[in-house]
Amino acid sequence: MAVPMIIAKGDSEFQMVPRMVSRHGLIAGATGTGKTVTLQTIAENLSASGIPVFLADVKGDLAGLSQAGGGNPKIQERVELLKLAGFAHRGSPVAFWDVTGAGGHPVRATVSDMGPLLLGRILALNEVQTGVLTLIFKIADDGGLLLLDLKDLRALVQFVGDNASQFTTEYGNVSKASVGAIQRGLLELDAQGAEQFFGEPMLDIFDLIRNDADGRGIINILAADRLIHYPKLYSTFLLWLMSELFEQLPEAGDLEKPRLVFFFDEAHFLFEDASPALLDKIEQVVRLIRSKGVGIYFVTQNPVDIPAKVLAQLGNRVQHALRAFTPNDQKAIKAMAATFRSNPGLNVEQVMTELAVGEALVSFLDEKGIPAIVERAFVIPPASRIGTITPEERTALIRSSQRFGRYEQAVDRESAYEIIKRRMEERAAQAAEQTLGVRVPRAPETPHGAPRAPREPRPAREPKSQSKDMFGALAKSAAHAMGSTLGRQIMRGVLGSILGGRKG
Repeated sequence: MAVPMIIAKGDSEFQMVPRMVSRHGLIAGATGTGKTVTLQTIAENLSASGIPVFLADVKGDLAGLSQAGGGNPKIQERVELLKLAGFAHRGSPVAFWDVTGAGGHPVRATVSDMGPLLLGRILALNEVQTGVLTLIFKIADDGGLLLLDLKDLRALVQFVGDNASQFTTEYGNVSKASVGAIQRGLLELDAQGAEQFFGEPMLDIFDLIRNDADGRGIINILAADRLIHYPKLYSTFLLWLMSELFEQLPEAGDLEKPRLVFFFDEAHFLFEDASPALLDKIEQVVRLIRSKGVGIYFVTQNPVDIPAKVLAQLGNRVQHALRAFTPNDQKAIKAMAATFRSNPGLNVEQVMTELAVGEALVSFLDEKGIPAIVERAFVIPPASRIGTITPEERTALIRSSQRFGRYEQAVDRESAYEIIKRRMEERAAQAAEQTLGVRVPRAPETPHGAPRAPREPRPAREPKSQSKDMFGALAKSAAHAMGSTLGRQIMRGVLGSILGGRKG
């Protein structure tokens, strides 16, 4: 049986039971009250218990998880205050990921896998515009056009817009205004650097669920210090990743410890401007993903940022100080205090405004899944470094990773962009033949879905192991994106299940 993890200490020790970690949780508190350090402490304890972790590093200071701590007088002071016998500084095994590829292994998804509804959210489309985008995806399915990257989608959107009258009878009206809004949104998305996110090889979510040679869970750290400046892209990416875990992992039942714990930092971005239908689906996934062996932990400044239906499912809670500057703040504190299992000897509402940095109101689930009575305690300081790491340390860790070389080389197979371009060239050639009366030479046709020679990676130029890794990832990505029209529609259901049910 997995050993409980000591997370905080007051008059007694407060332990997280590994079997109950998948019942989800919340880390909340005002800026500067210690949320990030709490997240770091929990993550390294999960790792030490053999549980892989995924978290987003929105400030750049969680990379310190990879290095042993030491030399911090505040940490030493806390260790002495809490009388932590045997406390030792150590780092945890980490894997760095980055949408841009600059601060970690590149993270990619195909446009087809992201689907029209999540893309519509990233592009800030209204309901009508999202409907047109869905129609465009349907045209791609029926036409056998793979949508792998943004240039594929841009080409198809332009083609449909230029030939809207040809699609009206079968698919419905294609508004030029909606097409224009989609194109503008794609240009803005491109300016945000999202071009690097869409493509292949696509992330294999099982690469996030790994342990090192000593059995410790790998802590997957997404470099999000730049991504966080684009809140919709950030939150929708994490929502996509959460949905991929939900769709691809098999049912697991009650495990002794979860397969993965997923931390959703700056969680308020996920729920801002979300439709009631989306909120219902998020609540459904949070409720059901536990059976897949995944624990979801929301990290936010104010617990009222989390919808009540979702908050009700978060059994493990660490509540740092909240500030009562306005009447709304006071209401939020009162509402949060009411969600804890009451402690007759503790005025939770008052204490919540008095907590020191690193101090929190703590309530974890016990072995039977019952929330413990809320208590005031100090969070155990992390054994790893608090703060960032040097570029040299990051580069060394990335290059020593078993996944190095698997995702670093982008692959650009023939897809919608190339097919549309070739069809347009054929039309132009046919028109020229009719005008001139002579045959115009055609470019040789590439088999559908095959890599084009100029952009095909050359294994001879890479170490053999890296080449195999890359093409292994590409094969999985290809299998996920190719197949019959029905197959593509079902695979798009990876996200459709969150936002409206599987297609096909």
